Amino acid sequence: MFGDQRRVDFVSKGVWALKLYTDEQYRRFVTEFQDYLFENVYGVQATEENKVKVYGKEFLGWAKPEAADDSAWDYDDIDQSPKSATPVRPSQDLMEEFEEAANGGVQSLTLGAMDNSFLVSDTGVQVYRNFNHGIHGKGVVAKFDSGGSSLGRSTPKKALLMRAETNMLLMSPLKEGKPQANGIQQLDIETGKIVTEWKFQKDGTDITMRDITNDTKASQLDPSESTFLGLDDNRLCQWDMRDRAGMVQNIAAANSPVLNWTQGHQFSRGTNFQCFATTGDGSIVVGSLEGKIRLYSKTSMRQAKTAFPGLGSPITHVDVTYDGKWVLGTTDTYLVLICTLFTDKDGKTKTAFSGRAGNKIPAPRLLKLTPLDSHLAGTDNRFHGGHFSWVTENGKQERHLVATVGKFSVVWDFQQVKNSAHECYRNQQGLKSCYCYRVLLKDESIVESRFMHDNYAVTDSPEAPLVVATPMKVSSISLSGKR
Repeated sequence: MFGDQRRVDFVSKGVWALKLYTDEQYRRFVTEFQDYLFENVYGVQATEENKVKVYGKEFLGWAKPEAADDSAWDYDDIDQSPKSATPVRPSQDLMEEFEEAANGGVQSLTLGAMDNSFLVSDTGVQVYRNFNHGIHGKGVVAKFDSGGSSLGRSTPKKALLMRAETNMLLMSPLKEGKPQANGIQQLDIETGKIVTEWKFQKDGTDITMRDITNDTKASQLDPSESTFLGLDDNRLCQWDMRDRAGMVQNIAAANSPVLNWTQGHQFSRGTNFQCFATTGDGSIVVGSLEGKIRLYSKTSMRQAKTAFPGLGSPITHVDVTYDGKWVLGTTDTYLVLICTLFTDKDGKTKTAFSGRAGNKIPAPRLLKLTPLDSHLAGTDNRFHGGHFSWVTENGKQERHLVATVGKFSVVWDFQQVKNSAHECYRNQQGLKSCYCYRVLLKDESIVESRFMHDNYAVTDSPEAPLVVATPMKVSSISLSGKR
């Protein structure tokens, strides 16, 4: 919507512009459009009473963004680190450094903060070496041998680094097209062999998991790490690879050893969890099918500290900054960026992971493609895998956001998105949407786009390289100040 031009652009088998004659007509159109949109999404009329029912009293700022307190968006994060104090230049471009052929059939990209990164493909795990300008193949592949596997033969869809990045957990879905798995395989990266297969069980009964992640943003760097988190439609838990006596299980004697459920909760029904992520201190953010985003502290997986209402679209992927102040949810057609900061009754600034935020939470911002780019991306292409750039140090602030849609890698400048005075937000009604981004186009659909760890940011670039994996290739891209 372009309020200053009384113009609305939209996509419908092409890109169209609708121009209105007067300011009054434009305002009436936008108001009616927002009301009909609410009715389409929630199935009820856009009355004040229904908005309270849908969003709850605490989140009326989501229904009426113009009445929300947005001062937290301009909260200035103090970045003490000298290296990352480089000013973000407005003219940064995405400059491709180099591209390499992968072995084909790439399913996922797993970046390490230490020496190596990994591509999981149909045939095995390809090892890449990390450099300041990107990743280079080492020509080493750990091949999958699922001959005697009790966990199914499908290609792993999820890979998780552990124990100072010397081990990798691989999760393969039981059925094609469904994400759930009944266990994991543990790969020793140094030998390239699967050393163990672990089963998911609770109270002696086999159960499934839809996703796994590390306990904290940095715990994959811990050489003694033996626990990780698991998520299923109605389960959130922590698994332990040691037995209850504290000893590492005797693999030779066990037939698919069982992971220990150390803590967590099995919800009766209806949570419809889809995806999750952790902060630097181990707080957990969970996205769900109905669009809700729930925040859990590391000490309680039974009761969410804060539950953000859905905007009508399922959350397919979620990420959170190291400090827990910002949450990024991915839906098929937009990203939703939530600021979790609020001021409590004593005047202290907290995150919604540590306390109930009440009605103090600011309205979210939406990150979208322009109608033209949306049209070019194609009707079947959906956003996936929205990530912040990667830091694991207190006081450092993530600088960019990246998501993938079809053949596009889309990068937003985080500081620009947070800035309330940013030109995108002028004359907007409803939730503010940011359309300022840079696009990298590949010649085939992108599997994943991720920023390397902040360790790999070099002095003449304020950001570590972006790595983009397609089924057949992997590219490394730097954010350059050159035009």
